[in-house]
Amino acid sequence: MTGVNRRRGYDASGRRDQARARRRQIVLSATELFERNGFGVTVADIADAADVSPETIYKSFGGKAGLIKVAFDQALAGDDQEVEVADRPETRAVETEPDPRRKLELYVAAAVPRMVRAGRLMLAIRDGARTDPALRELWTTALQQRLFGMTKLAEHLADSGSLRAGVTVEHARDTLWTLIAPELYELLVVMRGWTIPDYRDWMVRAMIAELV
Repeated sequence: MTGVNRRRGYDASGRRDQARARRRQIVLSATELFERNGFGVTVADIADAADVSPETIYKSFGGKAGLIKVAFDQALAGDDQEVEVADRPETRAVETEPDPRRKLELYVAAAVPRMVRAGRLMLAIRDGARTDPALRELWTTALQQRLFGMTKLAEHLADSGSLRAGVTVEHARDTLWTLIAPELYELLVVMRGWTIPDYRDWMVRAMIAELV
């Protein structure tokens, strides 16, 4: 009886691993297609690229809107672990750094890779939100979350004495919220062909000049 239980446990574990691998492949395939073709890509296109049936995508993600949300969340985080960005080591490093300029350098050093991973997906969500109600809600939530995050960062800069005299929390929040917008990434990197190091260094200089 014990041997049977071990075998069942092994089989269940193997099936879970296969399911995770299949889910990961679907997300990777969808990410590539969304980045290349926008939200106009079809579920059938994604299923074909991931070598699964369209029914699998609907069952696993609820459809295209649910899939792009998962792809976006994982691109922001850089993995599929359920750890909030605020709880990750790079965020803690910003909070504990005493030098104001270095704080912003550390923040940008973490924010730019997130934009590289998720920027084109953000733009696909933004464009799709014009016609898809589910994406409209997702885009609105993403904007609110970005504003909330920048509010927290601006408050931290104020509380730590990092803001230049006369710079309010509200001004700092709005400046940060604008500088990390996917629209600026689109203009400078996607459309004008800036390199990522140039984009990163410009963002650091802009934040420092405006805030500290």
